Amino acid sequence: MKIFNLEYVKQRRQKLNLTLQEVADEMGMKNASTYLKYENGTYAFKAEQLPLLANTLKCNTENFFIEKIAKIAIS
Repeated sequence: MKIFNLEYVKQRRQKLNLTLQEVADEMGMKNASTYLKYENGTYAFKAEQLPLLANTLKCNTENFFIEKIAKIAIS
C-alpha cells in the first residue's frame, strides 16, 4: 500500500529554501497558513494538485509516495 509522505514534502520545500508563502502562491492558495494545513496533514492534497506541487518542488509525483508494507500475523 502506498501512502503520501508529508515529511518528504516538507523536507523538499526546506531543501529548496522555499517559504510556506512561496509554495502557497505557486499552488494558488490564499496564504501560507492554508498551505501549512496541507503540509501538516490537516487537509489532504487533491490528486489534481500533485503535478503543480511536484513542479514547485522540482520533483516527480512518484516521490510523494512511500510503500507501506502491512504486517502479517504469523501463527
